[in-house]
Amino acid sequence: MERPARRKGQPMNDSTQDGGEEIDAKLLDLLVCPLTKEPLRFDRERGELVSDKAKLAYPVRGGVPIMLPSEARSLDKP
Repeated sequence: MERPARRKGQPMNDSTQDGGEEIDAKLLDLLVCPLTKEPLRFDRERGELVSDKAKLAYPVRGGVPIMLPSEARSLDKP
């Protein structure tokens, strides 16, 4: 079965080799932490957008970042 063609602006694939989420690079350049307004870094292994200043990790589900502080994982907790 053939894979559908990738549309412009979509990530190369929906997941990385280890099963983590992927996010479009242009989108990542635009996103900031909703609390600190600082840039985020993408943790491919965990499939999260990380705000080092707020010490929060926002999940990415199906290539869509969930930018709600109530959905974020605290980096202070193990």
